[in-house]
Amino acid sequence: MSVPGSALPHRLNHGSLVRRLAILSCFPMPYRRTEKVRRRLAARHAAIIAAAAESAREGGMAAVQIAPVAVRAGIAAGTVYRYFPGKTDLVAALLAEISEREIAALRRAADVAPGPLSALAAMIMTFAVRALRNKRLTFAAIAEPVDAELDNERQNFRKALADEFALRITGAIKGGHLPGQDSTLAATALLGILIAGLVGPLAPEATGRERDIVQSLTLVALRALGVADARARGLIVQTALPGAA
Repeated sequence: MSVPGSALPHRLNHGSLVRRLAILSCFPMPYRRTEKVRRRLAARHAAIIAAAAESAREGGMAAVQIAPVAVRAGIAAGTVYRYFPGKTDLVAALLAEISEREIAALRRAADVAPGPLSALAAMIMTFAVRALRNKRLTFAAIAEPVDAELDNERQNFRKALADEFALRITGAIKGGHLPGQDSTLAATALLGILIAGLVGPLAPEATGRERDIVQSLTLVALRALGVADARARGLIVQTALPGAA
């Protein structure tokens, strides 16, 4: 025989559960991006940066504008704004991507060289070749006047380049291949020589004589660091020019 009211707790518990579920349904579950979505977003980000780089190759950083970049990337301008709130953000991302790519190329060239001085020569020649192949973009990334809010990004790139050269200069000094000197100062001066000789306003026209310019400027740089002329020429002859990358 059932006792009156014995089912009441069950009904109350059931109603409480329903109310709790109703409350929880008001709070959406956090969205988790799938691997496919992440790949799509990364591909779109890369397409935007590539389009920005093409604009910079043609007209410098001033040509990197949201609407034209969106057209090049084949997407709506509003989509670009989802990734980069404004031009400054887009140019900063482009400079960071250029820096990462170029530093990686210098390291690859130096890492496969047979010795510390050969590594330095390979790094100098790699920088020179890549700068000439993308002369307008290199100038835009390293030497072209930019808005004040972007100057830190560009200076970071220049410092990263100088740091890589300083590392290899230090290695050559420790190995007895270069005379003692301030590696940081020498690397800064070396970078200045390369920028002025390759992409600066007084740099010679390189069309048809890229190899000669790269080798001549490398010879100047190695001599400036204290490498004897005969040794410097031998290093240049032994160092293969990097292929397209």
